[in-house]
Amino acid sequence: MDLAHALKVALETGKVRVGLTETLAAAKANKARLVIVSRTCPDPKLTGERQIGKAPVYHYDGTAVDLGQACGRPYPISAMAILDPGSSAILSLET
Repeated sequence: MDLAHALKVALETGKVRVGLTETLAAAKANKARLVIVSRTCPDPKLTGERQIGKAPVYHYDGTAVDLGQACGRPYPISAMAILDPGSSAILSLET
């Protein structure tokens, strides 16, 4: 699976929360189905975990800038929560 393509499709057709605060809130409320965390995420709660609430955590092997570029965004993204994948296959990522 092309991760960058799956991320862009999820952002366009699904429901995604971007940013550390929104990601943690979605995960704690059990609304997130998948949490994606960059290698440079500043929150140790996210970088060391395999699951937050009911959501598995996928550790993106790149910086926040790399994750932002993969999403097609001009800003860094340290963490994001997939609430609804839309028409993407993003939930099939191995955590």
